[in-house]
Amino acid sequence: MQSGLRSHDGHMRFPPFSAISLALAGITLMGLGAYFVFLRPTLLPEDLRYVGVSPSELQASVPGLLLWVRRVMWVMGGFMVTTGLLTLYAAMTTFRVRAKGVAAVVALAGITSIGWMALVNFIIDSDFKWLILVFVLPWVVALVLYQTERLRA
Repeated sequence: MQSGLRSHDGHMRFPPFSAISLALAGITLMGLGAYFVFLRPTLLPEDLRYVGVSPSELQASVPGLLLWVRRVMWVMGGFMVTTGLLTLYAAMTTFRVRAKGVAAVVALAGITSIGWMALVNFIIDSDFKWLILVFVLPWVVALVLYQTERLRA
């Protein structure tokens, strides 16, 4: 097996499309995490619709909640960035060189990260459910390409 972007003869080798797709999935998660840390409002209009309360009612009845939720978003965003970073690393290393068991780990990581997020957003009928489902596609494409590349090899 080779490591990095160089083959055994020292020439540059383009990563397989499966690894590129998985790298895109990792970058997407890092971007989503950065959004949650730096840009996402504490509560979206859909959050307030879901719980059936106005911002003023929420602030009056539970004064510390908005600050607490903001900090939860920071933590969740940090985990998304971390998951994306590890996914990007796996894409360019173990997934790229087809290490034993890597496809199963990548599938499980996709299901428990962005896959779970997409499912929950459908359960709560989020305004962003379809956008988040699109973020699942690079994972699925990576795994399908991985199997296709395996059959060709």
